[in-house]
Amino acid sequence: MSYLLYIDSSALGEASVSRQVAQSFLEGWDGKVVHRDLAAAPVPHLSAAGITARVTDPAHHTDEQAAAAALQDELIKEFLGARAYLFTVPMYNLSMPSVFKAWLDQIIVFGRTFRPSPAAGRPAVLISARGGSYGPGAPNHGFDYVVPTTEAVLGREELLGLDVATVVPELTMAPHTPSLAELLPMHEASMADAHDRAREFAATIATATAA
Repeated sequence: MSYLLYIDSSALGEASVSRQVAQSFLEGWDGKVVHRDLAAAPVPHLSAAGITARVTDPAHHTDEQAAAAALQDELIKEFLGARAYLFTVPMYNLSMPSVFKAWLDQIIVFGRTFRPSPAAGRPAVLISARGGSYGPGAPNHGFDYVVPTTEAVLGREELLGLDVATVVPELTMAPHTPSLAELLPMHEASMADAHDRAREFAATIATATAA
């Protein structure tokens, strides 16, 4: 376990707020980073061949099952080889980007990555930017289906079991939408807090995993 596995799923490249906040984390990370950019190189969605390959003797795999199993083996080996994790999972239409869901479906395999989870207890940081605000008191409160779902899949003991800390930069549309101009100070405060928390988590995790 010698590296940080950094999984990006934002389609916006350098313009992505999630990625920008992740850079603050990376600036405080002193160690090897394995970066998988799912927007630039998406993994395929889980197929029938990928599902059936898990319960079929490899000696009897079809060509499609063998290829699907090889991809899963590659992704799972990469996941389990990390000592810490950094995920950028912005909100798209109230949910996670489909490329991230595809990656999750490929690596979550019974008896290999959950029940039991060899990665249980390892630290992870989830960065999830969104154009509006979904916290208590906001008009959209209760409509965040990204963070609760992602935290559950990554962090529940019976699933991947990671120790997840979450950073949520909000109101990212305020600088680009005239009708949201009055929310700019709240957006700027949210961004400053997100960058600060990302740096703090990097320092804390680096120290803890080096011990």
